[in-house]
Amino acid sequence: MHFSPEIEDRLNRLQEKYEAMGQDMNSYLDGLLYADFLTYWDYIHLDTLLSLQNPKTPFPDEEIFIIYHQITELYFKLALHECKQIAEASPLTPEFFTARLKRINRYFGALTHSFEIMVDGMEKEQFLKFRMSLLPASGFQSGQYRMIEIYATDFINLVAKDKRDELQHATIEDQFEYLYWKFGATELSTGKKTLTLKQFEKKYSKTFIELGKAAVTHNFNELAKQFEASSELSPELRAELRQLDINVNVNWPLSHYKSAVRYLNREPEDIKATGGTNWQKYLPPRFQKRIFYPWAWSEEEKENWGKAWVDDVLSGI
Repeated sequence: MHFSPEIEDRLNRLQEKYEAMGQDMNSYLDGLLYADFLTYWDYIHLDTLLSLQNPKTPFPDEEIFIIYHQITELYFKLALHECKQIAEASPLTPEFFTARLKRINRYFGALTHSFEIMVDGMEKEQFLKFRMSLLPASGFQSGQYRMIEIYATDFINLVAKDKRDELQHATIEDQFEYLYWKFGATELSTGKKTLTLKQFEKKYSKTFIELGKAAVTHNFNELAKQFEASSELSPELRAELRQLDINVNVNWPLSHYKSAVRYLNREPEDIKATGGTNWQKYLPPRFQKRIFYPWAWSEEEKENWGKAWVDDVLSGI
């Protein structure tokens, strides 16, 4: 049998590859000879993926709720994949930083635009019934989302706004005790930690603190400052950082706020979210002033952070 020059070239390169690793190429060729052809469903483990929806109730719309949250976590995993590339790049260039931020912003853009599925894609009465079977679980317990926040900014910017000045030079461990989201998972009546928060802290506290320490010099805010100091902070990079701030700290939480208003707003008082989280104070950005890059915004923009979006949501009720 005559081999084309292209095939001979590839065989020679394979031979060099395996010899360099002390391996016998013939054995690998035997494996290739007897291996079956790959299929789409095997490659992405489709059957396993489609088996991971296990509703707790007979209400059909619960499956929508489960699948959408699973999709959300997969998008978060994509975002974290980019976060790690940025933090680990050596050397990190403004172009690489900008390109990866664009990817993260696309992921959050897709999530935000698709959240109408949660706002209008379920029957309200079904949701209000099946949600009671989920307690104390809550979307609040997304560890991946918190990791994205930690990669995105200095740890102090995640502290509750009335504690930031006081804890500016505190340790990561001390700052962790006052992260803004902890105050969104307290009992509305007593102010005590909900079981939802206790579970979350038990599982992730060590991970968050370790990541916070590791990201001190490699979070996006610090990296941006380093580029600014060397006059390498391009307009494109600055624009992507601002967009990330809006996507994560305004658009995404307010999509949830819109959903909460749709399902949990009922006179004379609001219904508690799953896990008892205080969604009325926790979700609207104008209360928490969650801002990753304060230096990138004017005082007026910071003062009105998320306000127009909230007003728009409330006007549509």
